[in-house]
Amino acid sequence: MLSGIRVVEIEGIGPGPFAGMLLADLGADVILVQRRQHHPTPGIPEENLLHRGKRSLALDLKQEQDREQLRALLKTADGLIEGFRPGVMERLGLGPDACQAVNPQLVYGRITGWGQEGPWAQVAGHDMNFIALSGALSLASPPGVPPVSPPTLAGDVGGGSLYLVIGLLSGILRARQTGEGTVVDAAILDGSSHMLNLLLSLQTNGGFTLERGKSLLDGPHWSRTYQTADGQFLCVQCLEPKFYQLFLETLGLAEDEEFQHQFREALWPRLSDRLAELFATRPRQDWEALFAGLDACVMPVLSPEEASRHPQNQARDTWVTAHGFQQTARAPRFSKGPQWTPQPIPKRGQHQAEILEELQNLPEASGK
Repeated sequence: MLSGIRVVEIEGIGPGPFAGMLLADLGADVILVQRRQHHPTPGIPEENLLHRGKRSLALDLKQEQDREQLRALLKTADGLIEGFRPGVMERLGLGPDACQAVNPQLVYGRITGWGQEGPWAQVAGHDMNFIALSGALSLASPPGVPPVSPPTLAGDVGGGSLYLVIGLLSGILRARQTGEGTVVDAAILDGSSHMLNLLLSLQTNGGFTLERGKSLLDGPHWSRTYQTADGQFLCVQCLEPKFYQLFLETLGLAEDEEFQHQFREALWPRLSDRLAELFATRPRQDWEALFAGLDACVMPVLSPEEASRHPQNQARDTWVTAHGFQQTARAPRFSKGPQWTPQPIPKRGQHQAEILEELQNLPEASGK
């Protein structure tokens, strides 16, 4: 779908590389500009799944000769991704003004935790820090326990990578119409805040309150997880009355007077306790079998390894093993275009000669 679009990604960690992987999965030519020497970051492997489908060019951006090679590459690019703290690229002489001077149509994508300006712009942080300040973390987990969010999903990926990709593609569309590039300021703080609007939209009818455990989607007995006899978990979220009724019928609770009052907030804690006692009497696989295929909105809470074996994921080939990695397939899917296959992970500088030869033969961006 993105064939013909070239994005240059300056090596980083986390949300920037994820955005580049997503663009590469969708067919863009993503050229990863890596350091000449590997500088290990704790927990980040040299052979990184987020580099799949990209081409690697190794440069030392502190050297003018290598910076000049990057500028030549940017002449052929539609977009750039960088994830340094504000000011780092400017100090290298590679800020937006300098790069757009060589390619006025370039969409310059910047991803940070806090954004390019503001009193915290230079403060260090990670996924949970950003969503703590955005308000998103406060809504995670049941009341009475410390808030916990699935690592990277709400912040780095949801509020960061996906907003950066949307911004880059929007900028590229505009550049092709106007001939002018733009700068995309994708802050995880902003993106994870923006994602709250779905919940905030429920305020007008009382479906959302600021107090954890009191809202429509995080307080009721029919919208939470329960531990089973074997220490595993079930997820229950049967919002619509017809799904809730089927849930009760399946459990033999359809005639229970208390359970008839689905939306009576005062009963939610007691009914949650009753369901917790019930689900703790049998192992997860029993409950999974009981609710399988029903519109009662009850699902097992699976680990990634268990998820890879689930029939729905197997039917859609959601999980694949390729190039030595268990990994998830591209998303979304399209009715037309070539079928996606897992792409290899490049070695550092693997495509050096190939890319530099392209620059010699094609000094100007094709299509511009």
